[in-house]
Amino acid sequence: MVKVTYHVVAHDEGYAYRLGDVYSEPYPTHEEALAAARQAAGAQQLADGDAEISWQDAEGEWHHEHADGADRPMTDVVDDVEDDR
Repeated sequence: MVKVTYHVVAHDEGYAYRLGDVYSEPYPTHEEALAAARQAAGAQQLADGDAEISWQDAEGEWHHEHADGADRPMTDVVDDVEDDR
């Protein structure tokens, strides 16, 4: 099973949560960023409906896949700001 980890960090003169190299919008307080990260992590685990996905690769070949809406990743929130306080 895939695991997704959101990191709460200092960002843009405030705080944000980060997933990989992508940052959320900035929040003025650490507490708001932490709450938003926890909400995003919880939403990531909610099951949704199945879907058929079609995508084209770099060589122009089309691929078709079935996405199981119940196949959700495990999530975690890591507070990287705690060590900086």
